[in-house]
Amino acid sequence: MRQGLAPCDKLVEQHGLIDERLERSWEVGRLVLDPRFRAGPELLRRCLFLTMVHTLENYELDNLYASCSPVLGRLYRRFGFKVLVKEASHDADGSYSLIHGTVPDVLRALAGNDAERELAEEILLERESVGMLQ
Repeated sequence: MRQGLAPCDKLVEQHGLIDERLERSWEVGRLVLDPRFRAGPELLRRCLFLTMVHTLENYELDNLYASCSPVLGRLYRRFGFKVLVKEASHDADGSYSLIHGTVPDVLRALAGNDAERELAEEILLERESVGMLQ
């Protein structure tokens, strides 16, 4: 973010939310799964966890943002996000909330089993040891 390319950049600015959280932040885009492989929220959680691990191995990242419908907002809250602004934008399909999550909160919420929780804590400890967690 902060390059003027992510749709959330505009929402953050419109709602006066420009602060230190924007440093090393990314907008979470769309995850598209072939309908044959859609098997409920656990598969989605697993895909997001693996995506998060890969991203953290390759990029410096502290904060995640997204705009989403109220229904998806409830799902993302299960994954460690918080609603920053309800009805942050509107279009013909309805209203959208602006949500935010920190790397530790999201990674821990996405870790679904003991092995994933252990990996998440290892990643967070490593990031903390090199000063990457704010």
